[in-house]
Amino acid sequence: MARDHVERIESALQDAIFEGRYADGERLDETRLATQFGVSRTPVREALRRLSATGLVEQHANRGVFVRQPGPVDLYEMFQVMAELEAFCARLACSRIAPDTVTALRHANDACAAAADNNDIDTYYEANETFHRLIYDESGNAFLAARCRDLQKRLRPYRRTQLRAPGRLTQSLAEHAQVVDAIAAGQPDRAAAALRDHVSVQGEKFHRLMSAWRAVARTDSPRTG
Repeated sequence: MARDHVERIESALQDAIFEGRYADGERLDETRLATQFGVSRTPVREALRRLSATGLVEQHANRGVFVRQPGPVDLYEMFQVMAELEAFCARLACSRIAPDTVTALRHANDACAAAADNNDIDTYYEANETFHRLIYDESGNAFLAARCRDLQKRLRPYRRTQLRAPGRLTQSLAEHAQVVDAIAAGQPDRAAAALRDHVSVQGEKFHRLMSAWRAVARTDSPRTG
């Protein structure tokens, strides 16, 4: 099973769900999707499994896979928790991070900058995930780091999609730099506040972007499938 097929299908379905081209509770048919994407059912099944892990769809035994459109309250609550967990990681990392990991954080942000220069959102987000996971790990709290990775995976499609908002890549880079500078300086309050604000802004930007996409989808976009 080619990884690029799975990722292509996953990304396309994410966009279609965000744009409102699938209704909440609508069933996704594997056979029809395989025909639509010109692949076998195997990569479609894997893409749906990944979407299920993020909560965008729900799998029911003997019934199939159904779209679960996230509501604004759901998203707000998840981003609120994510912001606080990451802020706690940044606070702990201030007294525990190794100098070479500070360098690694800066390198990860440099990779984000290179991707931003090319307007390559997918590559940007890969480097962005590395940036955040370094902070989780340097918290020195394995339980906290694991919970952050779990929620990061749950929120991945939303955090990636908000990067499409105009000016968001540049803003995100600047926020990363503030986080690194605070951690490197050993300033836990500043580091926690910077990372909390960074993640909270993601939630706000995503809400705005999703609303705009759905408004366009209702008037201009042809239905997927």
